[in-house]
Amino acid sequence: MEIINWQWAVMIVSSLILFFLSPLAKTKDQFFKAINDSKAPNTMVLTGSLIISWIFAKSITNAANLGLEFGIVGGLAYAGYYLSFAIAGILIYQLRTKGNFSSIHEFLTTKFGKKAMLLFSILIAIRLFNEVWSNTMVIGNYFGVPGSSGYYTAILVFTGLILAYSIKGGLSSSIFTDVIQMILFSVLLVIILWKVFSMESFSVKEVATSSTWSFELGLNLFFVAIIQSFSYPFHDPVLTDRAFISSPKVTRKSFLWASFLGGLCILLFSVIGVYAKTKGMTGDAAFEVGKAFGIVILLVINFIMITSAASTIDSTFSSFSKLTAIDLKLGKSVTFGRLAMLVLALLGTIPVFLNAEILSATTISGTMVIGLTPVFLFWNMKAPKISFYLSVIGGLVFGFLLVFKWFPKELIFTEGKYADLLWVNIWGILTCVILYSVPKWIKK
Repeated sequence: MEIINWQWAVMIVSSLILFFLSPLAKTKDQFFKAINDSKAPNTMVLTGSLIISWIFAKSITNAANLGLEFGIVGGLAYAGYYLSFAIAGILIYQLRTKGNFSSIHEFLTTKFGKKAMLLFSILIAIRLFNEVWSNTMVIGNYFGVPGSSGYYTAILVFTGLILAYSIKGGLSSSIFTDVIQMILFSVLLVIILWKVFSMESFSVKEVATSSTWSFELGLNLFFVAIIQSFSYPFHDPVLTDRAFISSPKVTRKSFLWASFLGGLCILLFSVIGVYAKTKGMTGDAAFEVGKAFGIVILLVINFIMITSAASTIDSTFSSFSKLTAIDLKLGKSVTFGRLAMLVLALLGTIPVFLNAEILSATTISGTMVIGLTPVFLFWNMKAPKISFYLSVIGGLVFGFLLVFKWFPKELIFTEGKYADLLWVNIWGILTCVILYSVPKWIKK
């Protein structure tokens, strides 16, 4: 049996098992809030769900490739994004306990008005749209080169399979399958690391000495991740939806654990890229290491990609259905939520055919929303409505400066890859904080 047939079998069988195991959501609470028998997820379930829903297929692919490019500092740089959990957990705890808000949308509507909430909803809809194509493209690479029939067929079949069980159970399905996917991911990661470190020429010392700690070789991206962690989590409803379904204390504890354990998982997976670097490999690090170790390890890596992509995409579908049905009140029924999932699946697959790049889905969207930093960091500070628009639009402007490469080189003070990204974010966040604060100063 050829390797490609094994890969098809792994994808189809695992997805069908998740479909049959997933609960059928009959009520709005079950479909949109994952509340079953009046019980919300406990700390362990919520922590596992948070971690696996953020360990995207694109994330572990990026982590491995950054390990290949920069050594362990590359993995550390990408793991820096998991500071987002700790920041979101602490600030949303305050929003819930001190502000008595039941959702991000309620907070924004109360403080800045309905139009501000609608602008925010557009930003997170773009985020959810990006999550679909950027994760399915990773899966496609295991079934053929980009542009081939095998590549496109795998993406379409995989998206359809995930959509099927997401439509069945909504957020209940997403959190239920997250637990299974987190266990699978942990076991498979241990298997891969055991194989990598069993090689005579590779050790922990090799990992520790694989990098030069400089801005040119990974630290630019590390500081980008730290800066964006103050805004990035708030435009991700996959994360924030889970911040309002359990008690505030359970939620805060879960988010803090997810920050540490999620970052650790990403760092450990980047070791695969570090191994690839020591062997002089090129291309997709995880895929190349899998091929080098033979069919079993390649299938294990393929399975990791499938489980991590599935966990993110099903969460994306459930978050989009809640956004449109509950937060925007376009149609509160479960049927409307299911139709919203179908629409996102169709629209989110279009960029696959336009050769988009997966890392850009994180770095560019993260820059676009840096204007949210003062909105949430200073949530308890009185500010006029115009402050929200100035800050958020300011962030969008810096995002466009990055996309079109219009940012002045004179304002970039480090060298190497991601230097422009770092300084766009540094100057951008300083500008957004000033723009947010100026109306209040004028008012005084």
